[in-house]
Amino acid sequence: MAKMESEQRLNTIIGPGSRFAGELDVQGGLRVDGSIMGKVVATGPLTVGQEGVIKAPSINASSSTIGGSVEGDILSPERIRLEPSARIKGNIVTKVLIIEEGAIFVGKSDLPDDSPNKGL
Repeated sequence: MAKMESEQRLNTIIGPGSRFAGELDVQGGLRVDGSIMGKVVATGPLTVGQEGVIKAPSINASSSTIGGSVEGDILSPERIRLEPSARIKGNIVTKVLIIEEGAIFVGKSDLPDDSPNKGL
């Protein structure tokens, strides 16, 4: 399997009712339906389900789809999608930001430093 494929594959799930505290470093994709308190790093995509909760100083993933509650700064260079049930408190950095009707976002958004549109 090529490196790119393994980074895109979902290989870690924090299920409903599960709690994790500490620094979580995932090689590949991560889905959160429980709760995480601490720094999150994923080489692949991050999905936070409607019941998922993350409270972290920083969250890094290739892309993010948020349906639950996130408190902390999110860096997802490819894209971030906030679903109608999303509740975000923190700053986000991404090339593509999709905010669906009903989502709550309190913070600021910015482009990654390497974006050709940065500074326009």
